Amino acid sequence: MSAQATQVFDAIVVGSGAAGSAMAAYLAEGGKRVLILEAGPERSSADLISSTLYARRLKWNGAPVIETGKNPIGHAFNSGFGLGGSALHHYAVWPRLHEEDFDLHSRHGRGLNWPLRYADLEPHYDQVQLEVGVSGDAAQEVWRPSGQAYPMPPVPTFAQGRVIARGFEKMGRRVAPLPLAVTSIAYRGRPACLWDGWCDAGCPIGALGNPLTVHLPRARAAGAQILCDATVTCVNLDAQGMRATGVDVAMADGSRRNYRADLVVMAAFAVENARLLLASANARHPGGLGNDAGLVGRFVMSHTAGLVFGLFDEDTQSYLGAFGGQLVNQDSYPKLTHAAKGAFGSYQWMIGQAVKPNDLLGISTTRADLFGAPLHDFMQRATRGFAGMTAVVEDLPLADNRISLSQRKDRHGVNLAQVHHTTSEESVALWQASLAEGKAVFEAAGAKEVWTGPPGRMHIMGGTVMGKTAADSVTNDIGQVHGIANLVVAGPGLFASSGGVNPTFTVHALTLRSARRLLSDWQRAVAAPRLGV
Repeated sequence: MSAQATQVFDAIVVGSGAAGSAMAAYLAEGGKRVLILEAGPERSSADLISSTLYARRLKWNGAPVIETGKNPIGHAFNSGFGLGGSALHHYAVWPRLHEEDFDLHSRHGRGLNWPLRYADLEPHYDQVQLEVGVSGDAAQEVWRPSGQAYPMPPVPTFAQGRVIARGFEKMGRRVAPLPLAVTSIAYRGRPACLWDGWCDAGCPIGALGNPLTVHLPRARAAGAQILCDATVTCVNLDAQGMRATGVDVAMADGSRRNYRADLVVMAAFAVENARLLLASANARHPGGLGNDAGLVGRFVMSHTAGLVFGLFDEDTQSYLGAFGGQLVNQDSYPKLTHAAKGAFGSYQWMIGQAVKPNDLLGISTTRADLFGAPLHDFMQRATRGFAGMTAVVEDLPLADNRISLSQRKDRHGVNLAQVHHTTSEESVALWQASLAEGKAVFEAAGAKEVWTGPPGRMHIMGGTVMGKTAADSVTNDIGQVHGIANLVVAGPGLFASSGGVNPTFTVHALTLRSARRLLSDWQRAVAAPRLGV
């Protein structure tokens, strides 16, 4: 194989998704020479096509991930591949974690504590929602922790949302506009959304807040370089094993390259970050980088989707809106709400998602038991009266749910990731409670038929959790790997708990906080640390 001469940067960012694009933009705007390495193909907004078939192309297409356990995490569906990563096709539901999500162990004797609190992230949530643009009504979100009002008006409520809201209201429950990183009005050069429900195809017009519309343009404008079809195979350390020096890269043409940098940021999503840390083992770190306590890969979490569907006699216009939904309810967010049912944890309802007739998350796939004439009859009725909502159900962090290396290797010679995941009994009970509540809401709303879906997997978190010491975590509170301060992890792998909300907003807030801290004390950040710090 051919090799290219080593190139040197201030910072290398591995991955171009939510965390990678934002980190690269902040560091480049801070005057650093930045290289973004993306394993997948290059994409632009002009390449995106509003099609359910095209949406599949944005899903994971890298090295296979081997999944085991009773409740596999669904890596192929939840991950992305190519410029923009999984955030390119995310549904832009942007609620905040709650205060009780950050001290889960201290407050409830379960799971882990974060090394920070909601107050530490609040100003970063506020800044990010201005940068990306979030539509919503903070006053109506009576459950939301403190923070600034959203910069854009709330998303519209269409017939499907109004029909389901009727059920919540009859049960004495509240709804509010769903906070979405989607433009309800023209915002910072991006047009207002058309509400035609193509978020999972990446949004060709740029109304969706994602890496292609927000942080990658900023990174480029500040001088960051982007290299696609470039798969990082190893993180390199100095002779003492205490400082990252760069990465090895396999190119699509078979060539190998080495890039050096003062700072290496791992932002290749939760599973790939842990995989690369484990695969970069050396004499100083025989179990993998940051793994002296055996915690790399541990505490993998994946929200369980509580899927509730119904048919109504009225026209719900379920094709209108955003893929994420129209309204939100968080009355069941307090973690002991369903304790009497043996359940623990939080969940929220995303109400009135825009749907297509078939394919990924389409109407027809909600009734996989129907074929032939019964399916035809169902679709004729459902195209007019279908409605649905989804609960985002908390997954407790368990040490046995973990990412490890398989003996099988990819085409570049790197061991494949194997992910084991089984949901805790309390989390399963919480999912069951969400379904019971959802069915009651639909019945109160007047649905003629109500049914539920299987326990789908949503989002992937954990595997490189942050904490206070090397004994209880992989990184510190800004993502620096314990013992290797210039090796930084970014993204949802840092999460010490999953909460009951979508993670992307929190990923952005964490990334902004980390970037600010790194830039404020750059020399200390890139220096060799003391052992065990």
